[in-house]
Order: sequence, then structure tokens, then C-alpha cells
Amino acid sequence: MTLSLCAWQQESMAAVNNVTLPKLQSLNGIFAIFKKQGPTSADVLNTLKHKLLKEAGAVNQNPRKRKKQALKLGHGGTLDSNASGVLVVGIGEGTKMLTTMLAGSKKYTAVGELGKATDTLDSTGSVVQEMSYDHITREAFEENLKEFIGEIMQVPPLYSALKKDGKRLSVLLKQGHKVEAKPARPVTVYNLTLQDFNPPLFTLDIECGGGFYVRSLVDDLGKALSSCAHVRELTRTKQGQFTLEEHVLREERWNFQDISQSLHPCPEPTSQQNNSKKGKPQGKPAQPSSGSASGDHNCNSTEGTSGDHND
Repeated sequence: MTLSLCAWQQESMAAVNNVTLPKLQSLNGIFAIFKKQGPTSADVLNTLKHKLLKEAGAVNQNPRKRKKQALKLGHGGTLDSNASGVLVVGIGEGTKMLTTMLAGSKKYTAVGELGKATDTLDSTGSVVQEMSYDHITREAFEENLKEFIGEIMQVPPLYSALKKDGKRLSVLLKQGHKVEAKPARPVTVYNLTLQDFNPPLFTLDIECGGGFYVRSLVDDLGKALSSCAHVRELTRTKQGQFTLEEHVLREERWNFQDISQSLHPCPEPTSQQNNSKKGKPQGKPAQPSSGSASGDHNCNSTEGTSGDHND
């Protein structure tokens, strides 16, 4: 009885808003939303999906269920639960375009704290080391920043969405497993500036390429200054063409009308792409890819696990 009443209320809301499930499913493209500090990127995506399905009057008791998805959503580039800012979302065919449509740099504002290192490299972890920072001047700080601009080698954090044997390193660590650090890999930093220096706190503006971790940068910077440091706050201010000031939709605007107005449509497929689709064998269904795109431009569905990212 309660379920029937709930379904009736959703259908009534959909009728008032003139939003139907087929209308919702006709949306194809990408847009940006604001992810607040606290929930995971996957949780945020599920909240968005629930709001849209409810607006369309579609009952969806389990938004994580894989089979017969009523609405296809994915995000490009995970933000840690402790981070906030721009989260780019693909809807419909847009989920397939996240990698190509998010080419370009990303920008972050990070607040770090000198004198304390944590196991997660941010404020969610346990303090594992404390060191003096009284000797660090603004001049010394800015001089050390120069060493982290350009193409550098960086070791990803142990607590990350990177995987070993199909499982996230962060999950394995929480389960008590021993995890070895991934090898250092090349990443690119386009711009790195010190915006505020008020020890033990400091604020950095960062522009970087894919696969870069702000937490690793702050940890490495603390060591370079003969101290230690961790990230207190992290905000992504730009991803691809989407900026925090101009493009993100706050949660109160997670509805059909606002999304359809801010949607960047998918490019029309070329004749070559159409021909390649027609040439695929029809006897066997295509298998989903088991791998992820490189960098942090992975398309992560509401049911999937998160890929590489920059936190």
C-alpha cells in the first residue's frame, strides 16, 4: 500500500512537471554538478539519479542495480569524499564521451597543513608523524614549488581508487591487507602558485594534467621542506571546459529543466564510426570493457567502481 502511494505521488509530480521517463532517457551529453564534501562521487551520482527518476515518476527501489537501467549516468574523474567541487557527469550516450570531451587540464585549490603527516595524506587519516615547521619561510616555500612544475615523477597515495587484483588499494588497506606503493609515474603540473601562507596552513592553486594526485604533491612538498604536510581541504575548480564559477549545478538544480539547459550535447558520430558499428558481428553481444581509460577521465557508472583521480 505504501509503495503504491509512493508510486502515485511520483507519477503526480511527473505529470505536474511534464517530465516522463522517455523524455528523461532522451537526454544525451555531459554537464557539471557540484560535489559537496562528505559523500563519495558514486554516492553523489546515485543521489542525482534518484532525484531525476523521482521527477519522472519512475519507481527505482535500488539505484545500484545493474540490470535494465532506467537511466544511464556516469562521471568522469573521481573526487575523494573529503574533496568538493566540479564533478562532470555523462548522461545517456554522454557516458561514452567523457574521455574525449574532458581533454585538457584540471584546476584545484588545496589547503595544506605543515607539521603533520597522515596515513591517507589528508585530514581523514590518522596522524603518523609530527615535525617542526618553524624554519619554513614563504620564500623557501615558493622556491621549493618550482621543483614541482612541469613533468614530474609522482608516487600515487596508498589510499586511492587505484586497484590491485581488481580491488581498490584503499579497500584492501582497510581490510588489513599489506599493500605496496604503486611505482612512480610521470604527471604534468602546468601551474603551481602559493596563494596564502599562514603557518601551519597554506593554500595552493594547482593546474595539472590527468593522473595527478594533490595529496601526493602536498606530502612530497612537506618532505622537500624538511618537514611534513597533509591536505586539509581540496576543491576542484575546473575540469576540462567546466568551471566551478560558471558551469556547475548545485543540488537544488538537479532537475530535468536545468540539466537539459546546461547539457553539452554529444558530437554527431562520423560516417566512419557509423560504418564501423554497422560492420560489427550481430551474433554475439558486445562485451563490456574490463579496463579503464588512462588518467582520471574514466567514465564511472552509478553501479561501477571509481577510477583514477586527482585527489
